[in-house]
Amino acid sequence: MKILTTLLWMALVTPAFAQQYQVIAVGFYNLENLFDTIDTPDVNDFEFTPEGPRQWTSARYRDKLLNLAKVIGDMGTDLTPDGPAILGVAEIENRGVLEDLVRQSAVADRNYRIVHHDSPDARGVDVALLYQPEYFSLIASQSVPLHILTADSTPLITRDILHVHGELMGHEWHILVNHWPSRRGGEKATRPWRNAAAARNREIVDSILLIRPDAGIIVMGDFNDDPVNASIRQVLRSFPKVEKTRPGTFYNPWHSFYKKGFGTLAYRDAWSLFDQILISHSLLEKRKDRFHYFKSAIVNKPYLIQPMGHYRGYPYRTFDFDEYISGYSDHFPTVSYFVKPVEP
Repeated sequence: MKILTTLLWMALVTPAFAQQYQVIAVGFYNLENLFDTIDTPDVNDFEFTPEGPRQWTSARYRDKLLNLAKVIGDMGTDLTPDGPAILGVAEIENRGVLEDLVRQSAVADRNYRIVHHDSPDARGVDVALLYQPEYFSLIASQSVPLHILTADSTPLITRDILHVHGELMGHEWHILVNHWPSRRGGEKATRPWRNAAAARNREIVDSILLIRPDAGIIVMGDFNDDPVNASIRQVLRSFPKVEKTRPGTFYNPWHSFYKKGFGTLAYRDAWSLFDQILISHSLLEKRKDRFHYFKSAIVNKPYLIQPMGHYRGYPYRTFDFDEYISGYSDHFPTVSYFVKPVEP
């Protein structure tokens, strides 16, 4: 267990009386097409095979794993050398690619466990959760489908919600990992799909609170919506300020980042902040017996910024159009920190 001596912790008097805290990091990272090289039957993954248009060879796959492990190895280490105790991920093809990822030398000593369920997405991409058993104990998990109809009443085939239930050092936590329908076809035309995804998350949250009102709840993911959109603010009931957050609602620390012009991905020279971690009211309460929220950050270190090409200044992706450039992801990761006082 790593300890932080918090001389920066808000207004905790003088350094002579500084409080010590245990620190954990909780992160989310869209891994941008982490595919293996195998052409899987009934899955539209030919693009990421050696014979496909991306020429996705074993060498490129190994490169991608090394790069992503470097990022995950760096995440959160400004406050805890263990990095993310809990990490939600999106755009992964299957459990196997995660097993390869957690074996990389940059993260192998963290002993990450994997929670994954297959989703019906046509390209085969799923969401998943990685956790360090030193901090988090798994109780149960389930894949929750999104029953969304398009304008012509046909079902929208998309990623399920991953609901993970466990204990974070004695306190019950529920984590919902998401990758909502994209804006392809236009933001306005696809807005009802993301509102429906938010409503399904809200149903799960309300069912948890009905049984355990004090449970810690995290809703995270690539929402394909910004913190100001109705799906996040109104449907999920999130607030941009801690003091406005009430029981049953969420604090959204990413609102202030977005308003200042920061984002996690860019398109046509405009930044969006789709990758968010929402914090339940119960995790804002500063209690001595469990972890509570401290602060959040976008992980946008210089090496994660593309230095050249069409996407210069954007997150350093794997391909620049059709050119392989051996980057990381077209999204920056996000991380939130939680602290617990250490008794003298």
